[in-house]
Amino acid sequence: MQSPSTNLEFQMIAFEVNDMTCGHCVSMITKAVKQADKDANVTVDLATKRVQIDSSSADETEFKEAIQEAGYTPMPFADSAMPASKTGGSCCGGCR
Repeated sequence: MQSPSTNLEFQMIAFEVNDMTCGHCVSMITKAVKQADKDANVTVDLATKRVQIDSSSADETEFKEAIQEAGYTPMPFADSAMPASKTGGSCCGGCR
C-alpha cells in the first residue's frame, strides 16, 4: 500500500487590485481568498495594491473569481511601475 504524498507544490499567484482602497477592502479580499482555499497564505499590501497568494490547491482563476465576487477587480500583477491611484482617493464605503 502506497502512502499519500506529503510533498505539496505551492504556487505563488499575485494580483494588482487598484480598487482596493482601505483596511476594509484588505479584509474582504483576504476573506475571499480564504474561502477559495482556507490553507492559502495571503499577503496584502495596500500601498502597492498587491495581493500575493501562496496555495497548493486552488488556481489563479479560482482566486480571481473569488476576489471579483467580493466586489473587486484583480489584474495579473505586473512587476513594472504601478499606475497612479484613482483620483479623489475615495474609500470603498466599508469603513464609513
